[in-house]
Amino acid sequence: MVVTTAAPAAGPRAEVRFSMPSPIGPLAVALVDGKVTAVRIRPPKKQLAAYTPFIELEDESEFLEELFGRISEYFAGVRRRLEIDWDLEPCGVSGFARRVLKETAKIPYGRTRTYRDIAAAAGQPDAYRLVLATLMENPIPIVIPCHRVTTNKSGIGSYIGGREAKRWLLDLEKRSAKELAASGAA
Repeated sequence: MVVTTAAPAAGPRAEVRFSMPSPIGPLAVALVDGKVTAVRIRPPKKQLAAYTPFIELEDESEFLEELFGRISEYFAGVRRRLEIDWDLEPCGVSGFARRVLKETAKIPYGRTRTYRDIAAAAGQPDAYRLVLATLMENPIPIVIPCHRVTTNKSGIGSYIGGREAKRWLLDLEKRSAKELAASGAA
């Protein structure tokens, strides 16, 4: 995974917006200069209309095919690392929120961290409520796996895509990680 934080280049930037089905509902994906800048889970129909369904894209480059394939493989449980470039710059995320998202991006597949763990790693151990607020505004869920952040208690916590989607994603990763371990490849 490559995190791009450089200032935008001078001149126009190439933007692509597409939608795709997923087991947790439709996804709307935006890219600028080949880096994911937004993912929306089950966006409202009016917002979704601004994204071209992947199968209708006129410029289906190898890059877009690969991106679509990686996301699809993740949802199928066969890809554990998306290895997708992403960029928070167009989202305007800065300061503590940026640190929270970068720390969240480091959580390994099939593992979880608590809101407190992320707050401490981001340099503000008592700001766990702010971590939750930041993750509920995560501009690129799935790519930055905020579903892997849970509460200190027995619950899974909130998720930008809803608790049902969070539970589905956590179960997918848990099942997939167990299968990998059972096959001896871990």
